[in-house]
Amino acid sequence: MNLTVRKLKIILVIVIVGFCVGIYLQDLQHQKSTAHAWKANKHNLERFNKITSFNKSMSAANWQKMKDSIQGELDTLMILRFRKEVDSLTIANLETVQNLNTKKIAQ
Repeated sequence: MNLTVRKLKIILVIVIVGFCVGIYLQDLQHQKSTAHAWKANKHNLERFNKITSFNKSMSAANWQKMKDSIQGELDTLMILRFRKEVDSLTIANLETVQNLNTKKIAQ
């Protein structure tokens, strides 16, 4: 292929236009992600402020309520973790365990 000055200029223009379009599209995505981050940070800041104000008003009476709430959430998390572990067992694993148990009983 014989490259002339005109063809080289065309290739150079295409490359430069490609970079400009890429930078523009990257900037659009950056603006979207920045907007989402600001929204998430605003929500987290509101939650943090609520927790801070609740901690300032903490007394012996509402500490017991908070402690019970935390205990309930931990129980829920433990139940969910157990269900996840059980669900991860496949039928083949269950059949293997059952076969081993029946062999032990037969002996």
